[in-house]
Amino acid sequence: MPKLTKRTVEALTAGSADMLVFDEEVPRFGVRVMPSGIKSYLIQYRSGGRTRRYTFAKHGLVTADEARAEARQLLAAVDRGGDPSQARRDRRGAPTLAEVCNRFLDEYVDKRCKPATRRDYRRVLERYVIPKLGALKAVDVQRRHIVELHRQMGRIPYQANRMIKVLSKLFNLAEVWGVRPDGSNPCRHVQRYREAQRERFLSVEELKRLGAVLVQAEREGTESRSAVAALRLLMFTGCRLREIQTLRWEHVQGDHLALPDSKTGAKRVILGQAAVDELARIPLLKGNPFVITGQKPGAHLADLQHPWRRIRAKAGLADVRIHDLRHSFASSAVGLGETLPMIGKLLGHTQVQTTARYAHLATDPVKSAADRISAEIARAMAGE
Repeated sequence: MPKLTKRTVEALTAGSADMLVFDEEVPRFGVRVMPSGIKSYLIQYRSGGRTRRYTFAKHGLVTADEARAEARQLLAAVDRGGDPSQARRDRRGAPTLAEVCNRFLDEYVDKRCKPATRRDYRRVLERYVIPKLGALKAVDVQRRHIVELHRQMGRIPYQANRMIKVLSKLFNLAEVWGVRPDGSNPCRHVQRYREAQRERFLSVEELKRLGAVLVQAEREGTESRSAVAALRLLMFTGCRLREIQTLRWEHVQGDHLALPDSKTGAKRVILGQAAVDELARIPLLKGNPFVITGQKPGAHLADLQHPWRRIRAKAGLADVRIHDLRHSFASSAVGLGETLPMIGKLLGHTQVQTTARYAHLATDPVKSAADRISAEIARAMAGE
């Protein structure tokens, strides 16, 4: 067994069958000469009681010395219990990222997420991730791939950040499923885009204008009674759109709503008198279980966005979203001196930090209190 060098390897001639020549310096490292004349470097080892050969490079693409160095690393891994031949077979059969995305949607998203979240996750994966990275083996996806995709989505930063969030969950599950090694999530440490918090609250004057437009729409019939009632209930309760849009009469229980499912799970919404009165004005339609009824028999109102756009335009509130009505409920509560824990309870928040976004609005009532107290002290000091 000669030492494999450029000269000795190139001197080997092809025969009628494969020929193996092993290196004298590194046992189990050799070169195979095929009848076609192709020469490939390999290692030979035992695993699971069987002799295996693993070809890792062609002569000409690497030198004999480079192949020897690679062989030493491979054999060291074998001595630690590795099996490069099996690892290669596993890699060839490894799923693509597109396949893992579909498994994620089928086994996790469709079974454990709420409808709005399912739609959001599916859209992110099918629109942005699969077209760009779907063909890669899931195990081969690296942080640089995620960073580049995130950069390409820079014109839509909110969606780009959401893509990172969705993929991070997917890769965590890929580790659980054995598709990727533990601790290999490529989304870790990817810098998100800065997101400006949307904080749009209706002033007293804006609430007055909106109320007048709703009365007019109801009186003139320019909008459906259901649309007007839905918007009022959103303003009076601070509920999310879906909670009011799909509200059933069986959930209305006197002075509260008993919602069996919401973004944060089962939820009890205490109703103020204005909300109770509005509910009392809504007629019950026979055969329709929903409070906010749609045009189809037995269905709820499917579209509130188009009526809202017309109403907000008439009220001069073009920049106000439906969700801002929920923010306005919270800001009104702060203005009346309600505590953040109380506001969190009213809105059904499960985390304190979610309600904390309204903390800065407490400045005005505090300032008002400071004005009253200092004025009282000033009057006393003046002898009034």
